[in-house]
Amino acid sequence: MVQHDTNAAEPPPRDDLAGAFGGNVRRRREEAGLTLEQLSVQSSVSRAMLSKVERGEKSPTIGVASKIAHALDASLSDLIGGPAGGGSGVAVALRRHERPVFRDPATGFERHMVSAAPGASGAEMIVHHLPAHVSTGLLPAYPAGTEKQLVVLDGTLTVAIGGIIETLNTGDSLFFQADADHGFANRTNARCEYIMVITRRT
Repeated sequence: MVQHDTNAAEPPPRDDLAGAFGGNVRRRREEAGLTLEQLSVQSSVSRAMLSKVERGEKSPTIGVASKIAHALDASLSDLIGGPAGGGSGVAVALRRHERPVFRDPATGFERHMVSAAPGASGAEMIVHHLPAHVSTGLLPAYPAGTEKQLVVLDGTLTVAIGGIIETLNTGDSLFFQADADHGFANRTNARCEYIMVITRRT
């Protein structure tokens, strides 16, 4: 079982969602020459919700955030913002308290970016924390050529890809092409934690 660090002296992961996410959505939308109404149509997210997100007044759920990212032809990590950690030369370090974190206000789902150099080799690494009896719902398909690999660190994870359902236990791994709607669910009474690597091939 994964041992979780409970050292109270360690700063908690930052939650930059409301501010950084909203600002990045606005910037990407304006760069694309889209009005709020146009982005609303493309993302199937209401104009009122988009306006609140851009102003930092509302933290979107993982489903809404994913729809916005796909409509802007951006990754969720692009909109959350890059790591605050830095480095030079051949090694780049990202400290735990510097991780960009997405927290779903409706479910408690957490997405921690742990790639110190996101985008290197076309890949990024994410740690997901999925509370008991929580599902992400179906997330929109990624562009063709996007691949996901994951390994369950703790708990039991149910993955839906198209019409396929896979149940993974601690230590189990999965690879799949992410160009179909897919979602993740924890149907147990205990929290689930898993690492995911997303590779975008051009």
